[in-house]
Amino acid sequence: MAHGPEGAVSFRLWPPVAVGAPLLFGWLATLAWGDPVDLGAWRIPLGWALVVAFVVWNGWSLWLFARHETGLLPGQETRAMIEEGPYRLSRNPLYVGLLALYLGVALLVPTFWGLALFPAAAALILWGAILPEERYLHARFGARYDDYRTRVPRWMGRVRR
Repeated sequence: MAHGPEGAVSFRLWPPVAVGAPLLFGWLATLAWGDPVDLGAWRIPLGWALVVAFVVWNGWSLWLFARHETGLLPGQETRAMIEEGPYRLSRNPLYVGLLALYLGVALLVPTFWGLALFPAAAALILWGAILPEERYLHARFGARYDDYRTRVPRWMGRVRR
């Protein structure tokens, strides 16, 4: 497995690109062809709720990275395995937050095509970032990460004890 500098994980695709590209293509499709359905006014409060949830959720997650003094950006070394806060509910809370932001922006713009491409964003983040990270964390932390992986879901869901 390829590692970045100092033993850091090497992404196949940088997460903001994995999430941003399908949203951008959806928005461009909306500009070019319009949307086949009107998303209605309900989309505005839901969109803002998702944006606020992203800010709080990802802010908390990023604060934990700083508190544990571990690398966040590509090329930075992972020094600690975080298992508290949002990391008790999801092994990938930053990516869950990015996907919530994606939906929020798609609703606020609005872009039906952006919403339709949401599964592509989730697949790209899985392939481009999550799977390489999981391999790296298994190699870096071994049994401790394997135990964490059996207890905490990849996305969100019921935590196993």
